[in-house]
This record gives sequence, C-alpha cells and structure tokens, in this order.
Amino acid sequence: MKILILTGRFNMGHWSVAQSLKQELLFSGHDDIVEVEDVVSYAVPGMERAVYKLFQAFVTWTPALYNLVYRLTERGTGDLLPIHARPFLQATEELLAERRPDMVISTHPLCTQLVGRCKKLGSYRGVLLTCVTDVTGHGEWLCRECDGYLVGAEAVRDAFVARGVDPRRVSVTGIPVRREFKEAAARAGDGERRLLIMGGGQGLLPRDEDFYTALNALPNVKTTLITGGNRRLFERLVGRYPNIQVLGYTPEVYEYMKRSDLVLSKPGGATTFEAIFSATPMLAWEPFWEQERRNADFLVREGMGRVAGKEKAACLAALEELLADPAALSEMRGRMRALRARLDDKGLEELMDQLTEERRYA
Repeated sequence: MKILILTGRFNMGHWSVAQSLKQELLFSGHDDIVEVEDVVSYAVPGMERAVYKLFQAFVTWTPALYNLVYRLTERGTGDLLPIHARPFLQATEELLAERRPDMVISTHPLCTQLVGRCKKLGSYRGVLLTCVTDVTGHGEWLCRECDGYLVGAEAVRDAFVARGVDPRRVSVTGIPVRREFKEAAARAGDGERRLLIMGGGQGLLPRDEDFYTALNALPNVKTTLITGGNRRLFERLVGRYPNIQVLGYTPEVYEYMKRSDLVLSKPGGATTFEAIFSATPMLAWEPFWEQERRNADFLVREGMGRVAGKEKAACLAALEELLADPAALSEMRGRMRALRARLDDKGLEELMDQLTEERRYA
C-alpha cells in the first residue's frame, strides 16, 4: 500500500507527528511505501520559508486576533477551506495524481480540508485519515470526506462524536511520538534533581540572564537547556553556568527527557505527549495560543503537570516547589503511565485495516 503523510511546518509539531507516524508505519511490519510531504513546499517551492515566516509573524504579533478567530470557528462543522488556502487546491490535486497514494494521513487541518475537497470533487478516491495534533475537538479538523481520526484523548473523541462522527472511526491513540520516547529508562538515584527546559524549534526561551543565574543556583538541581534554532541564545549561555548544560538543536531529545525528573516547555501537542510517553512530569510555560491552552488544561486536569506563571519569579517558584516535592512528581508519573495504559497502541494499524477493507468493498 502507498501511504502519503501530508503535513505543514506552520509549527514543528505537525512535522514531528508526521515523522513519528512514518516511523511507526515502517516498524509495523507491513509492506508499505510511506512518504511525507510538506504541502506548502510542494505548492510553492522556494517560497515556503516566506509563507511560514508570514504565518509566524501573524500568530506572534497578533495572538489575541489569532485566538479570537480560533474560538469563533471552534464550533464549526468542518469542510472549511479558507479563501487563502484555495491556491493550494490545484497543487494538492497534482500531488495526489503524481503520487497516487492508496491512503493519505493528514497531520494538519489545512491538509485534511484540501484532500477532503479533492475527494468531494472526485479527483482523489483513496482513504483519508486525520491525526489531530493537539488535545482539541476544534471544527477545523472535521471534514465529511475524512474516513477516520486519530486523537489524543477521550474528550476529543467525544467532541467529534457529538458532532456526528461515527465513533468506530475515531481511535484514541495519543498524539504520535517517536518510538524512543516510549522506551523505559532509569532515572538517576544520586539525590540530584534533573530539569529539562525546552523552547521548541525556535528556542523561545527567556532572555533575562537573571533567570539563568537563579536556575544555576537551585540547590541539588542539574539543568539541561535545549535552545533549538536560537543560536544567539546558545552562544550567550553555553559554558557560563556550571549547573546548566546548554544544547542547540538535538535529534535526541528523548534521551534527555527520559533522564529528567521534570520538563519545562511550551505545551505543544507533540511535546505534551513526548512527556506523557516518557512519564516525565511537565511544567508548562503559561501558553498564549489557544491550542496550547487546551493542551495545558488537559495536563492539569489529568494531574500530569502544572502551569508556570509568566513572570520570572513565579516560574522559578513553581520549578523550585515541584523539584522539592518527590511525592508530587511520583504521582504525576503514575498518572502519565495510567493514561498511557488507556491509549489504544494498536489503534493506527487497526483503523487503517478497517478503512482499507471498507474501501475495498465500497
């Protein structure tokens, strides 16, 4: 079977989930051909960086407007193809005609709507499966032509079912992460606490050096700081603090997360489930994007994490309180393991088989 995973790099979470799905499919033992394609890169080759920079500027400089639009469209019933997305429709039709996939797995709502429109127009007759990359039942993910959904939590499944989606077509798998996050690792028992701080692909971390001075002074705490693509911050901090290890981009985040007692990070969907599958309690930077607020609410509601205040002092106080409370950290790890046990680890494979069988006899 030919499988095309269609995504976009509007934030790195969508791309990360697409790569995790590809890894899972290649490890499943099926004789599948699996490709990952960035719909923007395909549609406007050479201009994708400009498109993504424009999007990042919009969400960074007008977060209130972005969140307002998000809330206003939340109760939509799907089949939403924004005007600005319509130029991508022809490119999507060309891509599907060129690759001829038996199944498309989408990890971005734009991709779901584009492929759904192609199905509606009759230019694509294969299976469309959508993987929702945040803990949200937002209507942007819904599409009448979508054959099935992979979601992160029961609440998302229930929200989709309430809007008319057949419950047999929704599998609660958790948000896909690399297999390495799921492998057990022993945490150090040397009396020191290990803290991991991440700022996402762009390295969105505090600039105030007083913050890092205070981190360095936390008693019995060793901190690993991953600055991602923020080269300027990396060069400013590397080697300056004896209790802070500073890294730039690393493909081995799973190694540092599994060894940590606590992770402080933006609550993106992929990062949230990397922490859950690693059983690493999470302290979330107070989010300002609506999707991340939903992810943070999920963490707190399930007792797997907390939210740190925006101010430096509040964040440091939250860190110090949690790191000094082994009972709270142990309970969070237990709740993460309990949630993981409820997820359907065969859901992807079983839903794919079900939808393929239905298509065969349609």
